[in-house]
Amino acid sequence: MDLPDFGIPPRLAQRMSMAEQHEYLRTKLTRRRTLVTAGAMAGGLLTGCSTRASSTAGPSSATSVHGSAAAPFGRHLAFGADPRTQMRISWQVPLAVRKPYVRVGTRPDGLGHRIEAELRDLHTPGQTGVRLALDQYYLHAALDGLLPGTTYYYGVGHEGFDPADAAHRATVTSFRTAPASPERFVFTAFGDQGVGTAAAANDNLLLRQKPAFHLHAGDICYADANGRGRTSDGYDPGFWDLFLKQNEEVARSVPWMVTTGNHDMEAWYSPDGYGGQLARWSLPESGFDPRSAPGAYSFTYGNVGVVALDANDVSYEIPANFGHTDGKQTKWLDRRLGELRAAADVDFVVVCFHHCAYSTSSHASDGGVRAEWLPLFEKHQVDLVINGHNHVYERTDAIRGGEVGRPVPVGGATDPTRDGIVYVTAGGGGRDLYGFPAGVKESYEGHVHDHESVETFQWTRSQQPRKETVEWSRVRYRGFSLLSVAAESGPRPRLTVSALAQNGERIDHFEVRRGA
Repeated sequence: MDLPDFGIPPRLAQRMSMAEQHEYLRTKLTRRRTLVTAGAMAGGLLTGCSTRASSTAGPSSATSVHGSAAAPFGRHLAFGADPRTQMRISWQVPLAVRKPYVRVGTRPDGLGHRIEAELRDLHTPGQTGVRLALDQYYLHAALDGLLPGTTYYYGVGHEGFDPADAAHRATVTSFRTAPASPERFVFTAFGDQGVGTAAAANDNLLLRQKPAFHLHAGDICYADANGRGRTSDGYDPGFWDLFLKQNEEVARSVPWMVTTGNHDMEAWYSPDGYGGQLARWSLPESGFDPRSAPGAYSFTYGNVGVVALDANDVSYEIPANFGHTDGKQTKWLDRRLGELRAAADVDFVVVCFHHCAYSTSSHASDGGVRAEWLPLFEKHQVDLVINGHNHVYERTDAIRGGEVGRPVPVGGATDPTRDGIVYVTAGGGGRDLYGFPAGVKESYEGHVHDHESVETFQWTRSQQPRKETVEWSRVRYRGFSLLSVAAESGPRPRLTVSALAQNGERIDHFEVRRGA
């Protein structure tokens, strides 16, 4: 039987918020519930995420198969609130399984400790001529009470698939908890990755940096192709299977700390479009409501405090979720930045989110981000801001009060207590690349051009672009790339920020030193 088209007419969707679209969709689905595929519970369909205790979780498909036929894939790690003692292990299985778990130990042949996992499943209804219905099964295990600075080996399994068995021992891998006080460590960052050759090549480059963790600035896999937060967006949940398989080589050992982009609002699953994200990721529960904005959280690694934000909440350009936290995320941000800046063991504060505060590429700058968050960044003297959204690498001078506080050429240094904040667009993670305004040259290490004014624009509350001429665009590179940041503590703490092209060549570098 063909399934009906459950989408909202595009003209109607343009006038509706995410919550209104979800209510429309839910009402429509309720009237046609008999067409939902067998085995999918209405509650799971409407919320997008049904959580069941691992000891009772069983196959929801009509035909049960032996657990050995359901090989785990797509392993990915994330820190808990304390990276020294907490790790979250997530993975996927092709079918519902019984009694999922993680085996863990400090030796690859000593996985004696067994921790039960939680099953979160998603059902995506089919659309005539577009896609078939799809059930997806995600598993999550919380590891707490770990030892700092320790390598742990782990394997994931379920009834019928034991990673300790000789047949599956090759699936065992490892991670390392944060040391109590590292003197130096590296983390990487990019956004806008997707699935494909360029995305996989960036993963390989990332592994060569040996990072302690990776920040993903949103637009993760592009299952939602349009990125407007509408149920009429083209959507294929199978892209998540491809993405998690592609990234497993990295994310199984490097904590993959994601935040939320516009392409990550998937209106099929929940009023805010985040039901899919809640099913697929386990991220730190560190002060802000994870169900309201799962991409907003914070953690501290060594001397660096990291804050991830959900910029859909403040975006003027793409307003589907504008104001969906009723200002609570911004209040939390103010409080959290104050706490980090007051912490004796935190030298640097890094903020990561999707929509750009400052960029001259296709999406340009988001006035909502500037209006809501930049005053807080300056109030608390944030040291580095990392964005995605524009599929290029672009880096500003130090900006203070909306103007250039200090030029920061390639190889330069800046002091946020005096000069202002450097904003980096690291959107070359693998998705098709953008460009810069007509006549504007690329300018990067080895190919530096004279500094020039750039004609660009920012998005306004009326969703109309407003032209602006800017002086802050210092480095521009149109190519796949990633950010590599080395953090050092001691008597002269510093961040050494480098941008690397996909071939490993450095295209930019600068230092951040407080009170230098």
